[in-house]
Amino acid sequence: MVERTIPATIPAAVASAAREFGDADALAEPGGFRLSYRELHQRVGAVARGLIADGIVPGDRVAVWCPNTAAWVLAALGALTAGATLVPVSTRFTGAEALDVISRSRARALFVDDDFLGVDRLAALRAAASAEPDSGGSLAGLALVVRVGGTDWKAYIERKLATLRPYAAARAAAVRPEDVSDILFTSGTTGRSKGAMSSHRSALSVARAWAEHGELAAGDRYLVVNPFFHSFGLKAGILACLVSGAVMVPLPVFDPVAAMRVIETERITVLPGPPTIYQTILDHPERGRFDLSSLRLAVTGAASVPTALVERMSRELSFRVVLTAYGLTEAVVATMCRPGDAPETVARTCGRAAAGFEVRIGEADEVLLRGPNLMLGYLDDPVATGEAIGADGWLHTGDVGRLDADGYLTITDRLKDMYICGGFNVYPAEVEQVLARLDGVAESAVVGVPDERLGEVGRAYVVARAGQALSPDAVIGFCRERLANYKVPRQVLFLDTLPRNPSGKVLKRLLRNEP
Repeated sequence: MVERTIPATIPAAVASAAREFGDADALAEPGGFRLSYRELHQRVGAVARGLIADGIVPGDRVAVWCPNTAAWVLAALGALTAGATLVPVSTRFTGAEALDVISRSRARALFVDDDFLGVDRLAALRAAASAEPDSGGSLAGLALVVRVGGTDWKAYIERKLATLRPYAAARAAAVRPEDVSDILFTSGTTGRSKGAMSSHRSALSVARAWAEHGELAAGDRYLVVNPFFHSFGLKAGILACLVSGAVMVPLPVFDPVAAMRVIETERITVLPGPPTIYQTILDHPERGRFDLSSLRLAVTGAASVPTALVERMSRELSFRVVLTAYGLTEAVVATMCRPGDAPETVARTCGRAAAGFEVRIGEADEVLLRGPNLMLGYLDDPVATGEAIGADGWLHTGDVGRLDADGYLTITDRLKDMYICGGFNVYPAEVEQVLARLDGVAESAVVGVPDERLGEVGRAYVVARAGQALSPDAVIGFCRERLANYKVPRQVLFLDTLPRNPSGKVLKRLLRNEP
């Protein structure tokens, strides 16, 4: 028997999947569009040839600003096959936020959705570049823009570039396991995002670990509600399917009725996501209309998971396996529960070390991680990289936790001010910087407060300038124009002063305890 070669780069994994899974479904968009693994390989090659023809060279950065669609998958895998580095851009970003990521990553090409949720993103991006020419953001480096929602995209895929096949094959073969595969921008406690760089080898390694622990296999049908621009959607979604032969079923926007309809019609077996999506489905008045009995595996995290919810998921949604996991952009899939773990273990812990990671508890009970699948570092920021990863190789997560005798990790708090809204990290410093630009605001402090549906939402405490009148609606409206929706505070309270310690630091723990 010939021993199977495990691909060490993403282009090799695409080719391997085509050989191994052939005509089996690889991607199924709700509404009828289908690609087999063999067709996926062909379409990815077409995108790669197009990029090569348009002057993209190895190491160039290619940004993708689209929702969860087949176009995202093809653009991303095509860029990687052409030897480029992928830069996902959040669909929740405003034009200004996207401009910051695209310009700082020095992206040479951009795939952008024509019209998603009523927003022309390319127009918003250009408007942001024109409105703030002195902000440092620029589109001057973009050599190629492809609008994937219109005829541009269809024409791009169908270009006759057969003469480039040998060049594209050579380009894919030249990609090395330690080359940078992706740069995922994650906000920091200073309020400015940092670009975490990962290698092809580590991206595939964490995908395989996630797939193995979840027992993902060919024949599984995976409803990907986690955004592709997020590490979970990309690595525990697209790449996990690619290495296991499961079918990707992308959902551009989570809507409980739409999700339940797709679960029924596509016979979905795998549905990962934050706890809020399961709670929403369980409590939805129309749940009884849909056949959800195909569901097999749920993987959740990013927020505390009540034991009662795990039990309801198994009892009322037919999940045979419910797992929790812990990771961050810098260390995806660091810990994970295993099939057979008790509901109490799944609910109260994040599982034990996975994907080659070591876990230990450091000073102030901070969770530290070390292993071969850590990020390579932060883009153009050696100082931040050195602060995050010590000389001994341990990543300082900023999370507070404890390990039990069996090595299961429980997250108990955060050293950072970060909170999680609907599965997305929100860093108050970034919101506070926006509030500081609102005329009439003297100072502000933002904290996360519990929310039944989203886990946590932002509450902004604002001190107004003397003689200035502000309303909660004005503050929220100002933020909504400048921040992704999940970052916008849901509540605004006005104070005469902010509580501070003797050194002048705002005592946010006191604010969190305010009613």
